[in-house]
Amino acid sequence: MNILLVYPKFPNTFWSLKYALKFISKKATHPPLGLLTVAAMLPKGWKKKLVDMNVTTLRDKDLEWADYVFISAMSIQNASVKELPDIATTPTPLWGLIARKKYATMSIQYSRGCPFHCEFCNIPALYGHKVRTKSKAQIINEIEALYSLGWRGDVFLVDDNFIGNRGKLKRDILPAMSAWMEEKQHPFTFNTEASIDLSDDEELMQLMVKAGFASVFVGIETPHEESLTECNKVQNKNRDLVACVKKIQGSALYVTGGFIVGFDNDPPSIFERMSTFIQETGIVTAMVGLLNAPRGTKLYQRLINEGRLLKDASGDNTDFSMNFIPQMDYALLIKRYKDILGRIYSPATYYTRVREFLRGYRPLQRKTFHFHFSYLGAFFKSMLFLGIIGKERFYYWRLFFWSLFRRPQLFHLAFTFSIYGYHFRKIFEECL
Repeated sequence: MNILLVYPKFPNTFWSLKYALKFISKKATHPPLGLLTVAAMLPKGWKKKLVDMNVTTLRDKDLEWADYVFISAMSIQNASVKELPDIATTPTPLWGLIARKKYATMSIQYSRGCPFHCEFCNIPALYGHKVRTKSKAQIINEIEALYSLGWRGDVFLVDDNFIGNRGKLKRDILPAMSAWMEEKQHPFTFNTEASIDLSDDEELMQLMVKAGFASVFVGIETPHEESLTECNKVQNKNRDLVACVKKIQGSALYVTGGFIVGFDNDPPSIFERMSTFIQETGIVTAMVGLLNAPRGTKLYQRLINEGRLLKDASGDNTDFSMNFIPQMDYALLIKRYKDILGRIYSPATYYTRVREFLRGYRPLQRKTFHFHFSYLGAFFKSMLFLGIIGKERFYYWRLFFWSLFRRPQLFHLAFTFSIYGYHFRKIFEECL
């Protein structure tokens, strides 16, 4: 590991002794003792570099060299600290470096941080609880840059919780995006991630749809209230989660969902209940994973204290493993987890869920469809691999003709979901 230790700059104050130090040709009164002490705790084989911004300059090449950056500061150094990870000053990505035609989606980032404290999530540890955002001008410049590059189609806002600062979104960001999209004749479709409490804010959902948002990924995790309490998923507690999902989808934002099994409080019935929940809500793309404890999370520390941690989490949500000893019998947990995946992505269940979702989905009609030749190739490949060779061919053609004649404006979505389902089944078949 290459570790960079950064000590922010002090302002000129009574105790800085700036002018006195000039007399003795010195730049600072004291070295950063805290960072030096932490450096001594790190493995001896790691390379370490200290940059005290009171005596030297932090350079781009210092950051490029580092695997991790440690920052230590007193409250009076707050202004300097904010200059080091400040998202409000990041430049527009240099999109010209990529071959855009090789990518399915472009990405931009509006915010960092999350106001919630979910036990299994490492986002607050990495980015903090205070939501830091880009300005309206930054966002418009970034989507303008993509437009100027010639991009037309999907743009994913990679924020872990896009609605962390609702006031700014409703007041500045979404109205500006709407105006820009109207002026450019709706060249993009936006997708992002948000917490379930989006369903509580009708105005915000309407503004997102007007700005061109089509879908949101929501961390639902589990329909079991005791497990939500266990992991401190307070934003999901004491609410009808099915109704919340349907309310979001009723606003013309379709929901993709994240689910977890393996909580200490999960009862044996959770597997059947989760499968039923996914089918009932019509969440077509449902990512169900086993609970793991990433380093830096409260769950990781709790499991260490309980003597249940086995190893670091792999980060692979399809490797059918956990990095701790669960309360439920492990063999049973894995078996029932596989049962969920087999059930929700079996052709009969999956295509039924797609059709039920499309039956009630009412997107805005003004959305512009941008044709790409790659879509034509995908269309014919789907007919071959799904409609002729695939074991789902009966369900494929049934959805094909139903959407073509009953919901022709959503035919492209039916076709897209068919391909997604094929991917999910192949992944889980390989893992199983």
